[in-house]
Amino acid sequence: MEAREINFEIRGQLGPRKRGRLVQITNYQKILILVFVLTLPLSNPWVRGDGVGYYAYVLSQLIEKHLDFEKDWEHGNESFVMGRLDSSGHVLASEYTSTGHIANHWSVGPSMLWAPILVVTHGAVLLADRMGARVAADGFSAPYLIAMAAATSFYGFLGLWISFCLARKYFEERWAFLATLGIWFATSLPVYMYFNPSWSHADSAFVVALFLWYWHRTRGVRTVGQWILLGLISGLMVDVYYVNGVALLIPLMESLDGYWSAWKENRRSVILPLFFGNVVFVAAILAALLPTFITRKIIFGDYLKLGYAELWSWNSPAFFKVCFSSEHGLLSWTPIVILSIAGVFFLRRHDAKLAFYLSVVFFVFLYVIGCYANWAGLSSFGNRFFVSLTPVFVLGLAALFDRFSHAGQDHKAVVIATGLTSALIIWNLGLIYQWGTHLIPARGPISWRTAAYNQVAVVPEEATRTLKSYLTRRGKLMQHIEEEDVKQLKSRNN
Repeated sequence: MEAREINFEIRGQLGPRKRGRLVQITNYQKILILVFVLTLPLSNPWVRGDGVGYYAYVLSQLIEKHLDFEKDWEHGNESFVMGRLDSSGHVLASEYTSTGHIANHWSVGPSMLWAPILVVTHGAVLLADRMGARVAADGFSAPYLIAMAAATSFYGFLGLWISFCLARKYFEERWAFLATLGIWFATSLPVYMYFNPSWSHADSAFVVALFLWYWHRTRGVRTVGQWILLGLISGLMVDVYYVNGVALLIPLMESLDGYWSAWKENRRSVILPLFFGNVVFVAAILAALLPTFITRKIIFGDYLKLGYAELWSWNSPAFFKVCFSSEHGLLSWTPIVILSIAGVFFLRRHDAKLAFYLSVVFFVFLYVIGCYANWAGLSSFGNRFFVSLTPVFVLGLAALFDRFSHAGQDHKAVVIATGLTSALIIWNLGLIYQWGTHLIPARGPISWRTAAYNQVAVVPEEATRTLKSYLTRRGKLMQHIEEEDVKQLKSRNN
């Protein structure tokens, strides 16, 4: 398949495939871009639930010029403000910390990613207002929400793009492409890339993919400058979502392996430069984490206090529930992840160390989420926490498809991989529809019998009509969805 070449070169360690070749825009990549453009109208410009806390940081700085979240709380959706505002619409005293700030425990990283486009949007709104447009420059009007939603969708796409580029270094491009489409539309990602863009998960998929790509690109011998940049990306990754710090096990394991190899092979001269690189790397991480440290200090009075009140059961992780529960189990809700995790095993044939690193990251991530009191994610589609591991899932799925092609006839492998991916995408999109319209509960366990029945008897008939409303009368549809969510939430609390 021919491709147009772009005149710049990627240097460094590129893996076993495409080393030393120019970056190319291939037909597969053009299709990915086309799919993104066609799905961009699905981006939903609203701030809801956890997104209120994430969005509040950039809004408070842009509008209020300090960390004042009162207006954000007051503008929150009904299910968010329940228990946070009194009957008069004022923030409850229990929401404030000892420093006098609202206890916003959500991470600051998503606002850091949204800030560039929102600053431009704010300037455009102020200019338009001077020209008589009468658009509220308060951060809650349509231009701001559209900009935030579009930015989240774009970051989610960048995460997929980077994951695709990493996968095709090891496998045929068709498998990387099919795996990218599968993870794009058969996991929890589309809910947080389009439907709930004010949440952190699509942004998280991007920064983890960026981290993994740059770590891989500089793998082996890393200059001081590369250690610094890797550290800055790593810090941003944790700024966006704290649990992403599990991915830092990759450079840790890489460095430990480097020390062990140097000692065993009597290459002692390697140890000191590697140690210096590690020190610089940690320093860069801490520098990138300054926004998190500073906001924690201002809000909670302690640089290291994250503000989460939930308990962590480190001695009794809920492994099985996280994976298989009807209450947002990772593998039961998004079964394509089963194929992805299995595929990481076959990645060993191409890069045994990378396969080992990714396996460790997945299982430690699973352990951490299993220890969290709210491991099900409350109002969550599937187990949303694992959206962070999007690049791992793309690599694993591509490895599995590649294995199919080596296990039998090539055309059969294509048919099996395409058919399986298509079926899982259709199932997932139907389940997303059920979850979004409350045919199944947004919170708590669901009935798989009811879900399966709806997939066959309800979704095909109603989905087209609802999609039309989503595209043409979205405000009313979102209001209806919010009302249904409030009803379910009140019924659970009674």
